[in-house]
Amino acid sequence: QVQLVESGGGLVQAGGSLRLSCATSGRTFITNAMAWFRQAPGKEREFVAGVSWRGDNTFYEDSVKGRFTISRDDAKNTMYLQMNSLKPEDTAVYYCAVGGRYHSGSSYNPSDYIYWGQGTHVTVSS
Repeated sequence: QVQLVESGGGLVQAGGSLRLSCATSGRTFITNAMAWFRQAPGKEREFVAGVSWRGDNTFYEDSVKGRFTISRDDAKNTMYLQMNSLKPEDTAVYYCAVGGRYHSGSSYNPSDYIYWGQGTHVTVSS
């Protein structure tokens, strides 16, 4: 059974940092793109960052460029999102997702992703 489990969320002050992790199990995804999405209360789920199946290309939503860094460690079956200089508008539930095989990880469309985690809450106080 495929599982994606996010961790690392929590409450942080504006300007602080958090590192999210997404541990996968049930199968390997070394040939799959992966991504982070987030969903704030009352808003649609939005793309935050994606990484290609090889890990050599990364993509970011404009508002997080320069502040967030996505990475993957296939030996550990884990993907990460390092979030620095956090802002109150980053408050949301963050979800990790697995995309298609040999995909770039650049798709902003949630429908292009196959597996999803349950999410981890991130709250940034002002």
